[in-house]
Amino acid sequence: MDGFLQKLKRLDAYPKVNEDFYKRTLSGGVVTLVAAVVMLLLFISETKSYFYSATETKLVVDTSRGERLRVNFDITFPSIPCTLLSVDTKDISGEQHQDIRHDIEKKRLDSHGNVIEARKEGIGGAKIERPLQKHGGRLDKGEQYCGTCYGAEESDEQCCNSCEEVREAYKKKGWALTNPDLIDQCTREDFVERVKTQQGEGCNVHGFIDVSKVAGNFHFAPGKGFYESNINVPELSILEGGFNITHKINKLSFGTIFPGVVNPLDGAQWTQPATDGTYQYFIKVVPTIYTDIRGHKIHSNQFSVTEHFRDGNVRPKPQPGVFFFYDFSPIKVIFTEENKSLLHYLTNLCAIVGGVFTVSGIIDSFIYHGQKALKKKMELGKYR
Repeated sequence: MDGFLQKLKRLDAYPKVNEDFYKRTLSGGVVTLVAAVVMLLLFISETKSYFYSATETKLVVDTSRGERLRVNFDITFPSIPCTLLSVDTKDISGEQHQDIRHDIEKKRLDSHGNVIEARKEGIGGAKIERPLQKHGGRLDKGEQYCGTCYGAEESDEQCCNSCEEVREAYKKKGWALTNPDLIDQCTREDFVERVKTQQGEGCNVHGFIDVSKVAGNFHFAPGKGFYESNINVPELSILEGGFNITHKINKLSFGTIFPGVVNPLDGAQWTQPATDGTYQYFIKVVPTIYTDIRGHKIHSNQFSVTEHFRDGNVRPKPQPGVFFFYDFSPIKVIFTEENKSLLHYLTNLCAIVGGVFTVSGIIDSFIYHGQKALKKKMELGKYR
């Protein structure tokens, strides 16, 4: 048994030195103090890294099909009233929606940006069209206007060209005009009145729209019905100077927010230099999956963007507004949160202690032997 213990004793890689042979120096004490501080700092850093999850990134080909895309937005137009503003979408498959009102809230703003009124009934974009003729069609250029009385005419030649004339015709018949919103003349006059009332106001639009996951665009513009009708409404001559599409994008995202996401258009602001024009954003959407430490997956998107302003003083004149053209990347990004294992953490701690101890020993040895050699030369008279 004693022989085995003696053999085991010879395997000791850490031979002990008698304390009488130790020599302690001032430089060694300084090196030891610095090494201890470095060890402590690295220990704290490694411990924080252990308790906070790391994120691994992987790129794969996007093979998903038939998905929908949610676009979240919060945009302020300081010079376009809410009455004139509409939201439209269109994609390459031919699907299009005009004057979207659901899931969107508008806020009327005064010239200082203060909220006048907030309503959740939708954008309320301009829906003015060419006046409805008595024969059922719309008023064409060069044609004389003769509005319908909606069945209350006393003769074939009678025309009702205003909301008040329709009311009078109904009154003579003894009928009640229960829903003036369905009367073309009343709707048009109400729109004109709202435009006059909101002149000089701005509008904040926020909410979301749901679109197909194919290339397309969505845009904010003065109501398409008013722009394309090309009709002469004297009361709306205040709009003939064009529209100021100065805007600020408070928030714009595609899909659900996830940790670490950066939306490049958040806080972006643009001021229109000319009287009219179209501002265009060209967006490349990158599908993204974020898996947190508990295994919960968030399907979302990131995007990059470029922008361009098209002046309105060209022919054909472009529709004024702010357009967002989006397309999809064929590559999907997958982020996965992962915690370091306990063994990895302990291995790093050992590496920190051993590495700092070894390096500090080398530094101390260099300083000690350097001082010793210098002192010996001074004793020999080589340094005075």
